[in-house]
Amino acid sequence: MPKLPKLPAPPLPAPLQAPPPRPGEENGGGPLQEAMEAGISVVDWVDERTSLSGGSRWLMFRKVPKGTNWFYTLGSATMFAFLSQAVTGVFLAMYYRPDPNGGAYESIRYITNDVFLGQFVRGMHKWGATVMVVLIFLHMGRTFFFGAYKYPRELNWVIGVVLLILTFAMSLTGYLLPFDQRAYWATIVATNITATGPLLGPYLADFLRAGPEFGATTLSRFYAIHMLLIPGMIAALIGAHLYLVAKLGTTAPPWIKAETSPELRKAEV
Repeated sequence: MPKLPKLPAPPLPAPLQAPPPRPGEENGGGPLQEAMEAGISVVDWVDERTSLSGGSRWLMFRKVPKGTNWFYTLGSATMFAFLSQAVTGVFLAMYYRPDPNGGAYESIRYITNDVFLGQFVRGMHKWGATVMVVLIFLHMGRTFFFGAYKYPRELNWVIGVVLLILTFAMSLTGYLLPFDQRAYWATIVATNITATGPLLGPYLADFLRAGPEFGATTLSRFYAIHMLLIPGMIAALIGAHLYLVAKLGTTAPPWIKAETSPELRKAEV
């Protein structure tokens, strides 16, 4: 039986072909160049199936108004503070026990005294909460005094106000978790103040206490709100906030005057 001729392999598609060598690298760039090309091929393979590059360019490469300064980094600093709180909170949750019968306090003591770098991580989480509150106030102050809450950015301002309220709620629910005397009585005062609010105040206080009085389930309720409910809401609102910032852009400082083109001046005259 005659042997069939071997057919040549089909050519590779253009996105999968290796890029041509750069000038001076006709003989190959060595292992480092091969590793770089492998990384580029992986990125191209993912981008071909997800088309993420278009969204990334739309989000990152946009026009920035003249006069932008360090005040515009307060929003990014606040988001970094939230990410730091999330990461350190995950590590603390690995050792924390929401047990009101001494387990919560003992787990905090164990984290502080016995866990490797536990005191450092707990300190980052504790003082990072204060830093986040300060940064979000500075960011909203910059937004207000620069007039960045006006049309068409009103919705972004409303989202920022909700994020401020959620940050306060995060601080309140996290304050009880060590479950020492100071945290216990401070939370009782806070829930009693909440109960004095009009209409929704008593219902909101009962929701926080997990009942009409401060009981054993209050700690679990605060822990669930602090670890699951509020972080999810903050993450979702930060995503919407960043989307609106990328879509609408940032405002120029109020001391920068808009430049009028000569053609427009002639038309006005």
